[in-house]
Amino acid sequence: MNEQLRQAETAGVGVDTVSRFADALARSLDEEMRKAYRPTERKTLRRFSVGEVAEITGISANNLRQRHNDKTLPHVETDSRGHRTYAATDIQAIREVMARTSKTGDLFRPGRRGPEDHLQVLSVVNFKGGSSKTTTSIHLAQRWALRGYRVLAIDLDPQGSLSTFFGLRPELDFEEPDALTIYDAICYDDPVAGVRQRPLRDVIRKTYFPNLDMVPASLLLSEYETETAHALSANAVAREHNVQPPHDIFAVRLAKALGAVEADYDLVVIDCPPQLGFTTLSALAASTGLIVTVVPGMLDVASMSQFLKLASETMRAVQGATHTQDEWDFLKFLVTRYEPADGPQIQMSSYLRHILGGHVLKEAMLKSTAISDAGMTHQTIYEVDPKQLVRSTLERAVTSMNAVSNEIEKVIQAAWGRSANGA
Repeated sequence: MNEQLRQAETAGVGVDTVSRFADALARSLDEEMRKAYRPTERKTLRRFSVGEVAEITGISANNLRQRHNDKTLPHVETDSRGHRTYAATDIQAIREVMARTSKTGDLFRPGRRGPEDHLQVLSVVNFKGGSSKTTTSIHLAQRWALRGYRVLAIDLDPQGSLSTFFGLRPELDFEEPDALTIYDAICYDDPVAGVRQRPLRDVIRKTYFPNLDMVPASLLLSEYETETAHALSANAVAREHNVQPPHDIFAVRLAKALGAVEADYDLVVIDCPPQLGFTTLSALAASTGLIVTVVPGMLDVASMSQFLKLASETMRAVQGATHTQDEWDFLKFLVTRYEPADGPQIQMSSYLRHILGGHVLKEAMLKSTAISDAGMTHQTIYEVDPKQLVRSTLERAVTSMNAVSNEIEKVIQAAWGRSANGA
């Protein structure tokens, strides 16, 4: 232990000590990340089994084997036991073959098929921390990428938890001026401070996950709240002097940024911070659909009620001032951290369904040690090596998460005017 930190244990704790704590943790976490991702020190994606590929693509395991045997599907590697294993790029190649050759080829093209299919922007939101917003965001983004959608994941939380899942270290990786984050795509130009808004395309990063790009966040994003307050004050002064205020106020900045890359993606998943500030409101204004995560407990439901009340009142004022969209394609409530054997949770879930009806997703995201154990190494249940976890526990978590993503996927398809099976 650092001698200065050791001395602090028996003395008063000042700001300098807190700073040293932060530095010590950052260095330690960096070392742990390097150990976890050796030898490349970058995250990579594992290979998938025949059964997993069958579930992801909808092609039966027998059909997969037959098509490989008659060489109508690309060759893939086999493991030491002779079992085929698939990289994510193999899954994509199979999907492309099936889209060209199958009678139901459209089922293998789940994303946008023309200009009539607008970009779907989904914000995962709630007031309360601990409602599994980041867990939901990362798993939905990865699942849909595996399913064949072109996905952009945006970290809109200054804590950068979603960025960490992608193998980034917000406390270290964004210290250099050329290390861009979502802040750079929505900030306000300030020539004096040398701050200049950048195109979102400059900020987007490719990931180790095919079909999945991401936009990171860091603590600098918290400056957006202060800067927006100053911009709104300046606009108010401009109106008092009969000067037309600028149209690029906070509510439309993220939407405009996304507009420049709209053609590149089918789905955008935004992980919002656990408060209703200007950053979250920017996401709400840019969204076509909302996923509200809620733990089925009285305090959590009460907090969500306050969030919905404040969000509706604030968005009504924003829409009136900016003439932005006044409705979303859908609003869905996702019950998270659900324990099906817990009586009070069962009652609260039933209560939510009684009050909110079909807006509550039928599927719930189960509370699972598999999710938390995978998260210890900044992995999801789609990334972690199945051998590292108890098989039955992992399968239960994957089944639950797949069911949630499939249900939301049907809602997205319906917003594009398609039936539940994507036809």
